[in-house]
Amino acid sequence: MNDMFCYQCEQTMNGRGCTLRGVCGKEPEIAGAQDTLTSALVRLATIMKHQGLPLDAGKAQLLREGLFTCVTNVNFDVESIDELVRRVDAACPCSSHPHFELADLWREPDNRRSLKSLLLFGLRGMAAYAYHAARLGRTDETIDGFLVDGLALLAEDREETVLLNALDRLGRINYRCLGLLDRAHTEKFGDPAITDVSRTVEPGPFIVVTGHDLLDLSELLDATDGTGVNVYTHGEMLPAHGYPALKRHRQLRGNFGTAWQNQQREFEDLPAPVLWTTNCLMIPRTSYIDQVWTTGPVAFPGAHRVEETNGRKDFSALIAAAIAAGGWTRSHTFAGINGGTTLTTGAGRAAAIRMIPKIHWLASEGRISGLLLVGGCDGAKARRSYFTELVASAPADTLVLTLACGKYRFNDLELGEIEGIPRLLDFGQCNDAYGVIRFAVELAHEFGCGLDELPLTIALSWYEQKAIAVLLTLFALGFRNIRLGPSAPAFLAPTVLTMLAEKFGLEMIK
Repeated sequence: MNDMFCYQCEQTMNGRGCTLRGVCGKEPEIAGAQDTLTSALVRLATIMKHQGLPLDAGKAQLLREGLFTCVTNVNFDVESIDELVRRVDAACPCSSHPHFELADLWREPDNRRSLKSLLLFGLRGMAAYAYHAARLGRTDETIDGFLVDGLALLAEDREETVLLNALDRLGRINYRCLGLLDRAHTEKFGDPAITDVSRTVEPGPFIVVTGHDLLDLSELLDATDGTGVNVYTHGEMLPAHGYPALKRHRQLRGNFGTAWQNQQREFEDLPAPVLWTTNCLMIPRTSYIDQVWTTGPVAFPGAHRVEETNGRKDFSALIAAAIAAGGWTRSHTFAGINGGTTLTTGAGRAAAIRMIPKIHWLASEGRISGLLLVGGCDGAKARRSYFTELVASAPADTLVLTLACGKYRFNDLELGEIEGIPRLLDFGQCNDAYGVIRFAVELAHEFGCGLDELPLTIALSWYEQKAIAVLLTLFALGFRNIRLGPSAPAFLAPTVLTMLAEKFGLEMIK
């Protein structure tokens, strides 16, 4: 028997599954702890669904946190996962209901295993979005209720059509979840505006913040006011520069580095601490492990920790570490993977929707021929240069929409503008997928056509589970002409890919 089995990310070993050690760096002990946690969550959900156990705020938070903990590159600490398992078990009343084992899912017939895997990984992605919204005070019983229903379905012997319908429902509910998170962000931080972002790190002490949690960044900015410590975003935190409530802090200076998969090289000998707020943690090298700080669901043995007490986090030790590290003595300007030194972000839902009448007019005048959405979670494989080449070769009268960390493949290219509209519109994080979907919906309304008739091609990089949840939303809402590249995840059986195409009427270009 293999020491572990995991195929939840697109870059799993040999395209089949990690059985000795995760490509992400996950050891068998971590994989086993996460499998135990998932099994406990399924058992809790099954008891809730079939025995009428109420879904209170505490159980909803356990479901969100537990599922998020199992997303790729979040938690590498067995003790913290085991503690979460104990909390889930404590929430389960004594019951004669059979105990679910995640290994049972891997032994299902191919199609059912593939469909249930897609459901599980989509649930993990949606739970991550719901977790962020809950941190900002926004929850929804429909979303939390589907986490229960979806997890319980994993333990049931149901036909393929039931599972396909569940995937459709997940996609629709995830759209609701993304909308909830969008409102949580904009109510707290304002509507993003298109903003140029510096790639120069100035002399003096600084902190790099990576991940996705804007509330963590906001509280850190409050804590660093007047300290002389500057703050730089990294990876998916780049879009923070577009939010008015965050931009008001003068010490939010710019963006350091590129996408998550380059962090081991980019953080080497960095004279500053790095705060991980959510997923995207790669195994830290010994050269900078002392500069690693984690918070929220992120955990790694030996890393420093920022804990939450009474709803607030104490960043004083992190700030002291930044002051002690000292930063650089002169300015450092960093280039992107294509050599560019200019970044722009902040298109956002409201800013982009305001452009729609002009986009419609330019299209009617033949100045804009189409739109290309290139988004999703990036990865380290060399052939992902496909996304760079796709954008670089796009006709000059094409608008390029993007979100999530895949944009680092091309966001330093000089694409110019069309009549004052930037050709590259960065909608933000994967957490901001609602904005680009709403933009497409409103654009279709302006054009007087359906979503499937828009001159829109979608190219998705679906490295991990949040991208899978968004992909299911695109399926459910009726988006077409979706290009899945450069490779499909191992868990998606070819026959299931055909089922999805038939179920949702897709024209999927692999």
